[in-house]
Amino acid sequence: MTELAAGTIARRRTGRGFIPSIHGWLLLLPAAVLLVSFTHWPTAATIIDSFFSTPKGARPAVFVGVENYEAMLDDPIFWRALWNNVVYCIGTIPASIALALLMAVFVNGRLAGRGFLRLAYFTPTVLPMIAVANIWLFFFSPSYGLVDQVTALFGAPARNWLGDPSTALWCIVVVTIWKEAGFFMIFYLAALQQISPRLAEAAALEGASRWYFFRRITFPLLMPTTLFVLVNAVINAFRLVDHIVVMTRGGPDNATALLLFYIYEIGFKFWDTSYAATLTVVLLAILAAVAIGQFLFLDRRVHYQ
Repeated sequence: MTELAAGTIARRRTGRGFIPSIHGWLLLLPAAVLLVSFTHWPTAATIIDSFFSTPKGARPAVFVGVENYEAMLDDPIFWRALWNNVVYCIGTIPASIALALLMAVFVNGRLAGRGFLRLAYFTPTVLPMIAVANIWLFFFSPSYGLVDQVTALFGAPARNWLGDPSTALWCIVVVTIWKEAGFFMIFYLAALQQISPRLAEAAALEGASRWYFFRRITFPLLMPTTLFVLVNAVINAFRLVDHIVVMTRGGPDNATALLLFYIYEIGFKFWDTSYAATLTVVLLAILAAVAIGQFLFLDRRVHYQ
């Protein structure tokens, strides 16, 4: 009788624990379906497509192995786009993060018009990317553009900034820094407001300078935010297409062709979907390697408490 009662109680307990488990999985099901449908399955399909040829008309796709990857290694435009992306990353990521941190520290202090300054710094972020590209396209226009109008005051001749291979990519870098610094500033500003003012008071009592306090106290406490901002900055640096389409279309002579823009042209202009999938796999591998490297090397310097 005792064993029968114990078995009944165990079954009841198991049933009560099983029902909440089903309930939890059902709540996760919509998000899981969206994640698999729009993230995991497209990634797997892209990797599979990179080993097949592009189907054309009545000719279906056939397995070609690593031929697409061999063609990529022999593609000079791919290497040019990859190098452009490296230069673009070096030019935009440190500058935008440093400028964002500087602006956040500035507007976090007690000064008149602080709310207006925060709004002014953040305004470029909320503007559509196409609108931003058209604004700067006018700024860089030869002769009558704003940049040439300013440089003409110092006697400099008119210059085709976007038509010169030596300056076109750096013009895109300037536009990106202008647009992204305000976005990153919001995260730094939120992090600065979470730092206790007692730390600054204690440092002032000890006679520490502002620079010493920022270098030894503020910046280490901002490392979690810096890691988050850095990961987003790297991702943004490899996914730029809009500005290039509007401002340069990858020219002149592929001087502004970044990796994702080259993938866009291969896939939607030349309709070589298999080669575009191959380039996408390489892009995903680069982003994964960079992200893993960031977490491995910066995690030791990140303090969450």
